[in-house]
Amino acid sequence: MDTTCEVCHGHAPADHYLCQACQHAILAWLYEIPHQVAELRTMLEPTTGPAQRGGSGRAHAPLPVRLDVLDLIGPGHAHYLEDPHGDQTGGVPVGAFLAGWAHYIASDVPAVHRDAHGTAQVLQSRIATAWPRSGTGLTAWCTWHARYLPYAATRPFAASFYNDLEGMLLRLRRLTHAEPRTRRLQAPCPRCQSWTLTEREDQLHIACTACPARLTPEEYATHRDQVMPAITAIALRIITAKAKAAA
Repeated sequence: MDTTCEVCHGHAPADHYLCQACQHAILAWLYEIPHQVAELRTMLEPTTGPAQRGGSGRAHAPLPVRLDVLDLIGPGHAHYLEDPHGDQTGGVPVGAFLAGWAHYIASDVPAVHRDAHGTAQVLQSRIATAWPRSGTGLTAWCTWHARYLPYAATRPFAASFYNDLEGMLLRLRRLTHAEPRTRRLQAPCPRCQSWTLTEREDQLHIACTACPARLTPEEYATHRDQVMPAITAIALRIITAKAKAAA
């Protein structure tokens, strides 16, 4: 029996907290993160320009790096630190975020061993850490999360991971201004009939921007093949009629 996705409230597979569409979005974001960080590294050094006259001047030399960029790609903790004086403005860096969540997920994965009689025994109480197979770079951590997503999607913390990861992507995109590619599709929306069906590369479904309609790529292809021949024929008749009227 299907369950309800805790993110979009759509249909999720049995015993899952995330639907296929939300899992697809996570995989797309994990693929996107290394590319976003590579772009950020080119932005680490502040832009420089000619000296300007006037102004209030500086009491000290400008910093050699952009702190908003360093905050995301530098070292740090996997959690927010206490800030009793309210003078901290940074967040969790990407690497610490990915590693922290990986260790948390790994600590939740049941460990299994076989006893002397060959019976599988599940160990519930243990401390485990995550170790990517190809180092501890951002790509390796993203690959680790992609491999363990089928398990994470069945756990109660799945929605928290989704929301935290989405928040991290928004922080990256605000600095790089690099957004997922979108394109307007040819066929009208089957629900509201407006020409507003849009495909976005990090989303599983094709969505209408004028109503809540969502279609899988297969559903859209079937809809397009059903309606576009008639629409194309009508458009050709209109063009032919206008051409004759103008002749």
